[in-house]
Amino acid sequence: MDNTKGFESNELIDRLPPHLKQFIKPQDYERYTPINQAVWRYVMRKNVQYLSKMAHESYVNGLEQTGISIDSIPSMYGMNRILKKIGWAAAAVDGFIPPNAFMEFQAYKVLVIASDIRQLENIEYTPAPDIIHESAGHAPIIANPDYAEYLRRLGELGAKAILSRHDIDLYEAVRKLSILKEAEGTPEKEIEAAALEVDRLQAMEVELSEMAQMRNLQWWSVEYGLIGDTENPKIYGAGLLSSIGESKWCMSGEVNKIPYSIDAAYQDFDITKPQPQLFVTPDFSYLMEVLEDYATTMSIRKGGYKGLQKLIDSEMVGTIELSTGLQISGQFSRMIMNEDREVIFFKTEGSTALAYRNQELIGHGVAAHPKGFSSPLGKLKRISLAIEDMGPVDLKAYNFYDGKWLSFEFESGIKVEGLNVTGVRNIQGKLMLIRLKDCTVTYKDEVLFMPEYGMFDMAVGKEIISAFAGAADYNSFPNLYEASKVLTVQPVKSEKTIRLEAYYRTVRKLREENISDEKELNAIFRTIKSAYTNDWLLALEILEISKDEALKEQITAYLLDLVEQKPNLHDLITDGIAMLKEEVSMS
Repeated sequence: MDNTKGFESNELIDRLPPHLKQFIKPQDYERYTPINQAVWRYVMRKNVQYLSKMAHESYVNGLEQTGISIDSIPSMYGMNRILKKIGWAAAAVDGFIPPNAFMEFQAYKVLVIASDIRQLENIEYTPAPDIIHESAGHAPIIANPDYAEYLRRLGELGAKAILSRHDIDLYEAVRKLSILKEAEGTPEKEIEAAALEVDRLQAMEVELSEMAQMRNLQWWSVEYGLIGDTENPKIYGAGLLSSIGESKWCMSGEVNKIPYSIDAAYQDFDITKPQPQLFVTPDFSYLMEVLEDYATTMSIRKGGYKGLQKLIDSEMVGTIELSTGLQISGQFSRMIMNEDREVIFFKTEGSTALAYRNQELIGHGVAAHPKGFSSPLGKLKRISLAIEDMGPVDLKAYNFYDGKWLSFEFESGIKVEGLNVTGVRNIQGKLMLIRLKDCTVTYKDEVLFMPEYGMFDMAVGKEIISAFAGAADYNSFPNLYEASKVLTVQPVKSEKTIRLEAYYRTVRKLREENISDEKELNAIFRTIKSAYTNDWLLALEILEISKDEALKEQITAYLLDLVEQKPNLHDLITDGIAMLKEEVSMS
């Protein structure tokens, strides 16, 4: 354990950039209560029993390969030790993290695990990411090589998908709602207000950003995917694998089964409700085919004015790459286009960095460009060659040499005048940046740059060939993602809750040590009946290990009476009793 970091590390986690490491937190295994452990055990026993028949074959095999126990909440240390064998790692985080950050973790083959666990009252389903969903849902399928590579590639593309301001607002709203729902004792009015805000944002008719479309692909595959044929599919999506309610519901005729295709990118979802339709992929390799089809529509492949406009609209750090390979990373604020909708000028505001092949150019980090960067693009007027295509003879003919005064006009009408100080060339020897002193840049009646601004670094490039979210070199922007200010709420336990935890601990110890202390079990059951009328899981745990037939009859009658009083517990209790009977018959 590296105490300077505060979390368990390994080779894969060590190589993560600083802007991702900020989200990792210690798992703090001792914080899991005996009630938490019982919730984990109930869900896992129920899931494995049901999913061994209904899930893709990778699920049951993957549980063992990824070090996930049915009886105990997994530790990050144990999971990482085993995940390392299949080339992955796991890291604990605080609930939902920003969409690009989540995707980028996947690109680095690190499984993000929200280390909190759902409350007993949310045992069937929770909108909040928790350790049941992340470790028991995601991890087992990663043992399948085709799926693991799809997940990595999805993360790689998703990390570059351009967001909108709406995406960030929705992320923050969903994070807040999930935290409030899982926080013990949250006033109902606060939950209702948070839910209304999520509904308001989801109801807004906004154009789906690239990130929203990537999020949809992730949702309908990684989270809620089915595999096989539409008539008899199997489950592989983590949201279904970790929900004992929805894993059954999804197989009913009430849920429409649709063949998986690129259409999934444009199908929205509501995270707070069961899904009315699900997509079915024939196999894991087909997921990659659809992903690559979608990738051809992304700005990282297409560039151009549309890509730049998406970056401007996002109001976040993004990158454009020019035809010379020069990459400009910053918050883009303006572009000028010609009548053919070609970008002839762009501008960033604030910290900007220049790079080539994802490596920051020496002397061109944010310290060199703290107030932004701007440049014209395109070909020069009355010159058939673009600057980037000029050979040594051409460059000399047009004075593109150090120490020469330059005065030229682009086809767009943008004029540049200044003293050529130096140039930066790419690996092929072509100019990709020219530094000018005493420079003036004008377009029509507008002055775009004047000598008082200092040195002018002019990007060389005919066109924008790529645009994507984030920085070309992550070292240029160590604080690329801002962590949410809304933190998960740790419960303040009452004396009554502490006593209940002690009862759970006692029963767990008796089961693990195979001790039949019927007097103790009787006493605990009587206390539950009188003081903890909302708790049903501990009674089920006592029923499992008691050998006293009279006590077992009392517990069964008590649980069935609870079902009559509280119909919402019907499936949980009756399934739990049936599970115990099946285990007895098999033993």
